[in-house]
Amino acid sequence: MAALTPIALLKSQLNLDHDLDDALLAHKLDAAEIWIGNFTGYPFEAGNAVLTEAALQLAAFWYEAREAASDVTQRVVPFGVHELLAPYCKQVTGYVEA
Repeated sequence: MAALTPIALLKSQLNLDHDLDDALLAHKLDAAEIWIGNFTGYPFEAGNAVLTEAALQLAAFWYEAREAASDVTQRVVPFGVHELLAPYCKQVTGYVEA
């Protein structure tokens, strides 16, 4: 699946002015949009400013922190992404059959 969020927007988020990492940025955006769809329970919706902001924050975080190993405690997702997505999550109550 090709990312619905423009790479140019992610490059602006990261203050990048070169094309050297465009393939990697496209991959990070694609992965972020898939992650958001899995987290919310709905497919990523292009043009939704809140979902796009969450995708940009997540892709930028993954781009800048490319390795999971660190001597500093890392968050799985950057601060604020869960809060942005909370209103978009499917609400599940009671028993759900697997």
